[in-house]
Amino acid sequence: MSNHDSPSWILFNWASFAIALLMAVIGIWLVDANVWMKGYLAMSMLLLVNASISLTKTIRDQHEIQKLHNRIDDARTERLLKETELA
Repeated sequence: MSNHDSPSWILFNWASFAIALLMAVIGIWLVDANVWMKGYLAMSMLLLVNASISLTKTIRDQHEIQKLHNRIDDARTERLLKETELA
């Protein structure tokens, strides 16, 4: 069973990301603050984006590992059931 996202969903996610990033950049550009404060806000925003991407990847990886463990456990259980049926 393949669980692929539709092209529309992928486009929606990229568009949402691009719009949010653009809005944050414009907001930082227009804020009434000195260059150091704008730089701090820009670095904070980039770190937040990086941390969000890393977190979603980690959550996905943990989910995939759990699915693999469940499949291994199911295969072991099925093998044990077959062995007890043969005995």
